[in-house]
Amino acid sequence: MATDSNSNSSTNLRIIVQNNPSDSQLSELGIKSWPKWGCSPGKYQLKFDAQETCYLLRGKVKVYPKNSSEVVEFGAGDLVIIPKGLSCTWDVSVAVDKHYKFDASSPSSSSSS
Repeated sequence: MATDSNSNSSTNLRIIVQNNPSDSQLSELGIKSWPKWGCSPGKYQLKFDAQETCYLLRGKVKVYPKNSSEVVEFGAGDLVIIPKGLSCTWDVSVAVDKHYKFDASSPSSSSSS
């Protein structure tokens, strides 16, 4: 990682992909109780206003984060964490069906005492 860019804010917005998490991890997260979402193949411009954790039941996606040369690929059986603030293009080659959860904790809501 010797190349440094001027957009520090987008470089630390990294998508984390965990391939084939264990059944015990999935049940610990309560994934089957999460809402479901799906989309057909195509290109989608997305901006994440909250961190999203999702588990793909089916599909294949290439994500192109804005202002980055990085491409992140994931598909069926992957557990994916998408950081808050990420703007990206999803290139869906196989229709997606996923469970998802948005992280509701934000500094404004958790620091009110």
